[in-house]
Amino acid sequence: MITISKNAQKHFKTLLSNESMGTQIRVFIVNPGTPSAECGVAFCPKNEIEELDIQLKYDGFFVYVNKNILSYFKNAEIDLIVDKLGSQLTLKAPYAKVNISQKTSSLEEKIKYFLNIEINPQLSSHGGQVNLIKFDKNGTATIQFSGGCNGCSMIGLTLKETVEKKLLASFPEIKKVYDKTEHLHGQHSFY
Repeated sequence: MITISKNAQKHFKTLLSNESMGTQIRVFIVNPGTPSAECGVAFCPKNEIEELDIQLKYDGFFVYVNKNILSYFKNAEIDLIVDKLGSQLTLKAPYAKVNISQKTSSLEEKIKYFLNIEINPQLSSHGGQVNLIKFDKNGTATIQFSGGCNGCSMIGLTLKETVEKKLLASFPEIKKVYDKTEHLHGQHSFY
């Protein structure tokens, strides 16, 4: 669950003492289970408590979390770091970006997730990305590059040595990878 340090609990109580009666704390994740997951902490007025919220009791306040994202907060920690420059509230949620539903996802969703986790972080350093357009019954994965990858002089190598090789090794269902991108060289290209 979510561990909140004594310093952070004290900080929350101080903050809540300045808010309207009944206001509590909400912990949330935007885009859970994806590489772009972002965690946050906010005030939760009484009228914003939702039916799907789970109430976690701490010393002097409650924390509300939507039950659908509770599993992403496994081993999460909230702490208040105090140093010479001031204080900072930190929220560490090691499972926020993990696709927990991977076992129940369709093959197409698993391929998309794989591209986002394994391939796109490398491509993003050059301003590019690759997306799965479709996966057909013949085992063809149709992909499309965008950003700095579109028209890059190294795209053939990236396709064959990185994307295709990793997809074929990770998904035996994939027999062929087809690049649908119309590679137009221009100022947007990386090389």
